[in-house]
Amino acid sequence: MAESTIDQHPLAGWDKPDLDLSAADWRSSSNGRGDVQIAFVEGFVAMRNSGSPQSPSLIFTPAEWGAFVHGAREGEFDLT
Repeated sequence: MAESTIDQHPLAGWDKPDLDLSAADWRSSSNGRGDVQIAFVEGFVAMRNSGSPQSPSLIFTPAEWGAFVHGAREGEFDLT
């Protein structure tokens, strides 16, 4: 596989740890549909694209994850 040509730089004000996700227990939705997987690691929630697991993961605090889930349940991200 070709190496990524994207340089990754930490964001200003980034206050989340550089988590070791190599042994994370990645979970998909119960019916196995979709491209998103999540893992609970060291008190944080990591989210990745299951179709490209080598890509960077998004890291959320529990409060951020809770706000995201609440917004999704309320339809905040619906495209229609």
